[in-house]
Amino acid sequence: MDGQARVGVLRTPHGAIATPAFAVVGTRAAVKALSPDDLRAAGVEVVLANTYHLYLRPGADIVRRLGGLHRFMAWDGPIITDSGGFQAFSLGFGLEHGVGKIASMFPEETGGGHTGGRPSDRGASERPADRPGRKKLAEVDDGGVTFVSHLDGSRHRLTPETSIAVQEALGADIILAFDECTSPLHDHAYTRRALERTHRWARRCLDARTRGDQALYGIVQGGAYRDLREESARFIGGLPFEGFAIGGSLGRSKADMHRVLEWSVPLLPPERSRHLLGIGDIEDLLACVARGIDTFDCVAPTRLARNGALLVSPAAGGSPANRFRLNIRNARHALDGGPVDPACRCATCRGGYSRAYLRHLFQTGELLAYRLATLHNVTFVMDLMDRVRQAIRAGRLEELSREYLAGAHRPA
Repeated sequence: MDGQARVGVLRTPHGAIATPAFAVVGTRAAVKALSPDDLRAAGVEVVLANTYHLYLRPGADIVRRLGGLHRFMAWDGPIITDSGGFQAFSLGFGLEHGVGKIASMFPEETGGGHTGGRPSDRGASERPADRPGRKKLAEVDDGGVTFVSHLDGSRHRLTPETSIAVQEALGADIILAFDECTSPLHDHAYTRRALERTHRWARRCLDARTRGDQALYGIVQGGAYRDLREESARFIGGLPFEGFAIGGSLGRSKADMHRVLEWSVPLLPPERSRHLLGIGDIEDLLACVARGIDTFDCVAPTRLARNGALLVSPAAGGSPANRFRLNIRNARHALDGGPVDPACRCATCRGGYSRAYLRHLFQTGELLAYRLATLHNVTFVMDLMDRVRQAIRAGRLEELSREYLAGAHRPA
């Protein structure tokens, strides 16, 4: 322990996960641009796949008949699957309110959402109050969620029971209870109704499970309301889940997110794991580990890579001011023969690929750009988490955080 931060080991049927850990997102049973061998070389121990997308295509029964996700995607390490709850939110209030994983989840933060959305992505803070969002494609009721497929317009229904059945068929090591995710624009009254629904669904998920080899995590909801977060943490923490995830709206700012964790984490059983859903910015990983979070997942490292935003350390010009990102498309890299980050051990930085070459690949639309950039970003995050674990053991997490969060800005 180092304050609230802690190190540990999660043991699963497909291997151990050293925590704090970051789960790389492989939405459709693949981490975009990377093979399982690439993931192992980068130091990845756990991958998160998406129940909603795999339910629609190729279908959970097909994956089951082909031996489950591990065999299907040729990944022999631990796998987490989400419940489909966030995708139901994205098709519902996410569209109506204009918030999601790309659009801003923190409406009061400047510079976009926590996953570093593209400039063309509009967050809630960018939409005028009198301009409505898009029409919802999902409706929530006490029984579950009815939604329209984004693929072909067909209608489907997810319930706590079907979510568990799909996740059991997929065969992940860690699965999540079906919940109702809320928006930072929801008021206290609606957030309470969603919370009570999530709590009822949590019990239904526990009753629906049939496999003993999967760890089922309950999800703490409650928005940025202290009374609701504390109520949810006590309720979900009192149920026989193997671990817990903190999800839903984390407020309108990073400060709100920190408060949500400070309210929630102390009320969860300390002997069980705590996962924070959908958070992956460098500064957030450091701040949330310090508040007792064990595992994370987020699309940010891979999505940023595909958009030419490469993660860099303070020594290479990364800082909170530029969110530790280098825009490889910038013209100043056209004659830069150096690596993305001289301190990075990834195959891109060690393989002789220069900033100038990577810029050329992105400028010309070469597919190799996506692989080299994604290799770098994923390795960068894995190595940061390794440094975090070492720092906690040595009692110097605060020192490591200062190195990153107080670094002077230099162009990257």
